[in-house]
Amino acid sequence: MSGITQQATVAAGCFWGVEHLFRKHFGSGKGLLDAKVGYSGGQTSSPSYRAVCSGNTGHAEALQMTFDPSIVTYQQLLEFFYRMHDATTLNRQGPDVGTQYRSVIFTHGDEQQKIAESVTDKVSKQWFKQPVSTEVVPAGQWWDAEEYHQLYLNKNPAGYECPAQYVAPELSHRLMGFGT
Repeated sequence: MSGITQQATVAAGCFWGVEHLFRKHFGSGKGLLDAKVGYSGGQTSSPSYRAVCSGNTGHAEALQMTFDPSIVTYQQLLEFFYRMHDATTLNRQGPDVGTQYRSVIFTHGDEQQKIAESVTDKVSKQWFKQPVSTEVVPAGQWWDAEEYHQLYLNKNPAGYECPAQYVAPELSHRLMGFGT
């Protein structure tokens, strides 16, 4: 481990499934050091889950990750982000409908913004072959979700998982035009 960590913040539908899939894929020494679910992108201070679910706060259910870039790159996290949800649906993932389920990459700094815009453009043109609904915006205020939401699917193995959250086959680096 390099000792230098970075943050990545994404929203891709129900945050329980997003957290579960990222932990499963990048946990256990594969670069993900910590992850927490919460709310971002809205105008309400200290929102509750109930308030976010009302659709009136402007917040998205999101995942904030701390990762080791010497093990997993930001670009790799974003490629996985696009593999684990349908980025072509506006404000929905499967049966989950509302602005809180929108697809968003909340960037931390100019470098992440450039990478996110590049990956989003290539995914849209070369993989989905249509525009994606994903927003790429600077990260604003983060609000941790209530404690019972953290590691929800670990605590509740039979809990709800959005059927739209799946892991598509590995994206080809040649197809995507990404470097290694």
